[in-house]
This record gives sequence, C-alpha cells and structure tokens, in this order.
Amino acid sequence: MDLNNSFEVEASREATWRVLNDVERIAPCLPGAQLEEIDGDEVRGSVKVKVGPVTAQYKGKAVFIERDEAAGRVVIKGDGRDSRGAGNASALITATLRDVSDTHTGVDVHTDLAITGKVAQFGRGVMADVSEKLMGQFAENLQELVANEPQGADAPAAQTETPAPDAGPRRIDSPEVEAVDLLDAAGAPVLQRVLPVVGGVAALLVVRHLLRSRRG
Repeated sequence: MDLNNSFEVEASREATWRVLNDVERIAPCLPGAQLEEIDGDEVRGSVKVKVGPVTAQYKGKAVFIERDEAAGRVVIKGDGRDSRGAGNASALITATLRDVSDTHTGVDVHTDLAITGKVAQFGRGVMADVSEKLMGQFAENLQELVANEPQGADAPAAQTETPAPDAGPRRIDSPEVEAVDLLDAAGAPVLQRVLPVVGGVAALLVVRHLLRSRRG
C-alpha cells in the first residue's frame, strides 16, 4: 500500500538534512523505534506496536539506498519480521525536502508498505490514519532536534560517509522503548472500525484463560 505524509519544521533545509541523515538522533524520533546496530549504510533495530491486548515487535534492518543532498532526497529500504514469526513488514521510504522559506522546510514522505500478520488485517484506511498520526509525532520530535541544531558557519557537516569495510558493525546502547498503541494513534473515528476485531481478540484471550483455569 502507498502512504503519503507531509509536514513542516522550523529550520533551514541544511539543518533538516543533517538531522535526517544522523541515524542515532533520528531513530528515536519515530514512536516505538529502537536502534540497535549500525553497519555502514545499514542500520538494525526494532519497532514495537500493540493493538489492544496484542503486542508485536518487528526486528529488522534498514538500508540507505540513496542520499542526494542537492535534491534533498533520501531513500531507505526497510525489512522487518515479527519476533514470534506472526508476520512480516517491508517498506521503501522516500523523504524529500522542499524549501518553504529561509526558516521553514517541508518534508514529503512517500512509503510503499507491504505488511502481513495481525496488523495487516486493519487495511489501508486504518494504516493511513495511523501513519498520519505517527508522522505528526515524528515531526514534533524532529522539530525539537533541529531547533537546537547549529546554523551557518557553526553547523557540522552531514554524516553521510560510509565507514571503512573492516570497521565492523557498531552496537548502539539505546534505552528500551514503549510499544506504539495503534488504537490510540488511530483516534476515535478509526477506533469504531477496529473495535470488532480487537473485541474478538480479547474474547479469544478470555476463553483461553478460562480453559487453562479449568485444566488447573
């Protein structure tokens, strides 16, 4: 499914570009994401999501396949798998920067998403609503980062160079993150569409609990 999101940050295009290419700083901006390892242009980590009583953790990797600073374009390919083998997710994410003014930058994000498993049952409509809400949170977190980013001559160069091949992967000691509650992210209108599904899952869990209690 194709998902499109746009937002603006109060920062120059140069400052926004630097932050978007700093993996260690940008990864925590996405709710539920945890960075674990960096190996050249490949990063590894996990994303935790929950839908009512059901929690899933997708572990995988993302690779920068294009970084064009002149065009303000970043392309990332990500692949993940539910840690319990209940589904897979893959995404081709293209982020493009555009000048809004000298002090504001627009960010357009196109995601080509393929997902299987429990989360996939909600369909494109719900996923699009959730994506919009999460991108809003991402934009707020990104804004906080770029607000403190040095400008002009004091600004550091963007870290887009690939380390030497023999450098090996670098482990990231990042704190544990909370799972993203998709029902909370979706909001009230979407909640009406997903409640029957969540209710069915909850009922199933209750039945299983009762059966175990009787056996005990």
